[in-house]
Amino acid sequence: MRALDLKLLRDLWHLRGQALAIALVLTGGVATFVMSRSTLDALHDTRAAFYQETRFADVFASLKRAPESLRGRIAAIPGVAAVETRVVTQVNVDLPGFPEPVKGRLVSVPDSGAPLLNDVYLRRGRLIDPARDDEALVSEAFAEAHGLEPGDTLAAVINGRYKRLTLVGVVLSPEVVYQLAPGAVIPDFRRYSVLWMARRPLATANDMDGAFNDVALGLAAGASARAVIDRLDALLAPYGGLGAYTREDQVSHRYLNEEFRQLEQMAVMYPVMFLGVAAFLLNVVVTRLVNTQREQIAMLKAFGYGNGAVTLHYVKLILAITLLGDLGGVALGVWMGQGLGDLYMDYYRFPFLLYRLDPALVLVAVLISAAAALSGTLFAVRAAARLRPAEAMRPEAPPVYRATLLERIGLQRLLAPPSRMILRHLERRPFKALLSVVGIAFSYAILMLGSFFGDAVDYLVDVQFRQIQREDMTVSFAETTGRKALFELQSLPGVRYAEGVRGVSVRLRNGYRTYRTGIQGLERNGRLQRVLDESLHPIPLPEGGLLLSDYLGELLGVGVGDRVTVEILEGERPVYQVPVARVITQFVGVAAYMDRTALNRLLREGDVITGALLAADRHSRNAIYDELKARPRVAGVEVREYAIDNFNELMAQSINLFSFFVVILAGSIAFGVVYNSARIALAERGRELASLRVLGFTRGEISYILLGEMTLLTLAALPVGFLIGQGMAAYMIETMQSELFRIPYVLEARTYAFAALVVLVASALSALIVRRRLDRLDLVAVLKTRE
Repeated sequence: MRALDLKLLRDLWHLRGQALAIALVLTGGVATFVMSRSTLDALHDTRAAFYQETRFADVFASLKRAPESLRGRIAAIPGVAAVETRVVTQVNVDLPGFPEPVKGRLVSVPDSGAPLLNDVYLRRGRLIDPARDDEALVSEAFAEAHGLEPGDTLAAVINGRYKRLTLVGVVLSPEVVYQLAPGAVIPDFRRYSVLWMARRPLATANDMDGAFNDVALGLAAGASARAVIDRLDALLAPYGGLGAYTREDQVSHRYLNEEFRQLEQMAVMYPVMFLGVAAFLLNVVVTRLVNTQREQIAMLKAFGYGNGAVTLHYVKLILAITLLGDLGGVALGVWMGQGLGDLYMDYYRFPFLLYRLDPALVLVAVLISAAAALSGTLFAVRAAARLRPAEAMRPEAPPVYRATLLERIGLQRLLAPPSRMILRHLERRPFKALLSVVGIAFSYAILMLGSFFGDAVDYLVDVQFRQIQREDMTVSFAETTGRKALFELQSLPGVRYAEGVRGVSVRLRNGYRTYRTGIQGLERNGRLQRVLDESLHPIPLPEGGLLLSDYLGELLGVGVGDRVTVEILEGERPVYQVPVARVITQFVGVAAYMDRTALNRLLREGDVITGALLAADRHSRNAIYDELKARPRVAGVEVREYAIDNFNELMAQSINLFSFFVVILAGSIAFGVVYNSARIALAERGRELASLRVLGFTRGEISYILLGEMTLLTLAALPVGFLIGQGMAAYMIETMQSELFRIPYVLEARTYAFAALVVLVASALSALIVRRRLDRLDLVAVLKTRE
């Protein structure tokens, strides 16, 4: 073995504690990178394979009713490769033993053969027998939520008629990978179902024999989706077309893209933080090592080793520590990635997860960590290579000591000698103290980042579901109806108050920017659904003009006073120019609002509504639902309390897993920074502390000098870490905005306390380890002359 390689092994053994602490931090950076990228790649590959196998459509459109003969004209549109016409209807589902309201989407499948597009993936059971009119397939998410198996039955109210269905198969569909009820932002598998029936019986039940009300298109390679949509909209306009849209605007696919975007951002932000701290630690350790090995470097050069050999020696040391972190990071990243993938599979319904560890991904992770480590130690390694033998043989010049600030103002008498020693050392080496403070501060910041989501979600739920949405139940009608229906609803036992809502699907346009959403027409001074300003005070809806969420305003690039093109996607599909009257902060969904009366006037219709908000007694809820589900005009009923429970359940699962990972990784940073700082201080001040022991200081007193300094640095890092954490939280909020929800910037006292507690515990563990080394200090060996 070469002499330098033997020295390398000895150095690694001597630095084993510090090397392990640094490797833990590197492990965090590599693990978050591998976890994020491998999960993202797995989801991309899984989605692509599932879409290909089920022939997911490229363009979608809904309409009132069109004859099947129109199919040929649609197929003749240039660029169209496949056409699938269907009958789709919204239903109320009656499930034995489950009294809560359940909405459903019922989709037709061909009476013979598989669909050309949007095929179902059979998980259990069999497909529908075309000779039967009472068989159905059910989505796996709904089936698992209720423990349904092939052979079970349920009932659906189809076009006002009660129909009992036998479930013969449990399936998945590319259209509902993310199974979301219309208008919802959080999936509710217990209260929203997707069912499939044979085309003939479903068409008959909906008076759609020889007709369709939904169409999906597959496009030829190179076809222009925009051109196809324009031609399709023109064909469907006489039949009540609601506006065609591409796969990018399909609800399930769009939300998947949002999730992928956030995961991609996580793959950048967290590794940068962890690897930055690791580079800082390596710089401190290697700099200290070079300073303590000056004589050894001089002797190596005197024996003929050149600058390149010395540089390579320290590069090998750095890479050895980095490799240790890489091994742990890849293993931990794979484990975390599989856990994250399993979590995604609970909500994104794929039949399989194509998770594999790409060797190229491992290589990239290793190269990134090595680059971070080497860049952080560049100056220390260059300093080692540039040392001249004669200069390095001499010991470092002793530091220049001056009176400290406390001594100059006369306060030194208030402190015991050990305390004065601590303050003198910190004041005389401010740069080293600052580096330690910054490293520990990042531990606080990352911990805050992991736990502030709980604060944000609590605030979001309170604002959205208790201050904005104050209704107990929401009733949606099958079609627009007169406002007099509110009096009928208000007469139901247990209903205290009813408020009307008019919703309409629209496409908003500003120049080249478009967004498909809905306008909610609310009562101007409504009590059950309110509009709040930035201070959470209710504000009346403007008498004219649109009220947009800030997120929607950014998407369209408009502000107060600008005019937006509003294309109504129902009826005769008129187009209007409407001014933006106000922009508000909204955390959930992407919607526009208007005064209901003004919206009715814009649509040139009477005093009509499409839904109602109810304030109802809790104990009367089931009785009210039983009354409503028997009425043909009622398309669905939602209960606010169930939405809150479902939202909290979803957030708890994802946040708890995320927080667990962050606490473990941030704790490793705290331990790595504090432990390395203490070990370096011990190595640098070993002679000084040993001298104090010889002079009569006790073990407790010299421990107080060293560990007291680390305690001060840890406490000094608190405010710095809190400021960094606030900035990082603000940055994460900015980058993680999505159409589902926007995270509010809320940091409660418990988040600060939790971050401080974890760092202090990690610091205490470091202190215990260093204290053991102090107790075993070899006074004779340390006090020997080094020169």
